[in-house]
Amino acid sequence: MAWLIIALIGLFVLTTLPSLYTRHILNKHSQPHPDIPGTGGQFAEHLARQHHLPIRVEITEEGDHYDPIDKVVRLSQFNYHSNSLTAITTAAHEIGHAIQDQQGYAPFIQRTVLVERSQWMQKFSGMALMATPFLIPLMHTPLIGLVTFGAGFIAMGVPVMIHLSTLPVEFDASYQRALPILQQGDYLSKSDLKKARRILWACAMTYVAASLSSLLNLWKWLRALKR
Repeated sequence: MAWLIIALIGLFVLTTLPSLYTRHILNKHSQPHPDIPGTGGQFAEHLARQHHLPIRVEITEEGDHYDPIDKVVRLSQFNYHSNSLTAITTAAHEIGHAIQDQQGYAPFIQRTVLVERSQWMQKFSGMALMATPFLIPLMHTPLIGLVTFGAGFIAMGVPVMIHLSTLPVEFDASYQRALPILQQGDYLSKSDLKKARRILWACAMTYVAASLSSLLNLWKWLRALKR
């Protein structure tokens, strides 16, 4: 029992500390930068033109991301209007995703397909789980149990697959796309490049934490079934 408590504490730390570290790093480098002439939005538009990307750059309230369906890089209002190191690095990272899309980077394409399919899979699992209490009294068959298990596994397992497939995509966008762009374009000084690397690492850790958290949820669900 002691090892289980220790494991749970360890998992809690692994899934919580990365988020706290990320917020610390992003806030630390979110101040206006005197040596950066443009904002995150302007930098994203500049990189889109430079790499001949048929995309738009917009402001969003849903968090910084690249939408491969609408071909839009969306930046938070702060990062869009700010010339901070966090804003510039974030813009380069999201443009990295757009470059992945343009070049047909296989893990990115696979992740996009998985996310699209997961939407209707999650809807199916939700409806199945809601219908189960009504079907059990009407249909005395083991099939109901299988349907319930399948729906629960989809609800718990799909996020795990999405998060795990996201990891290589995020690391590639950061270190094989964004960082070389910042280095080769001489957009930042050497000291600022080191800070940008820390920002990219901190952001990547949030996806690692999300993967661990989804695995923990799946593990707890499977343990609950054994009881």
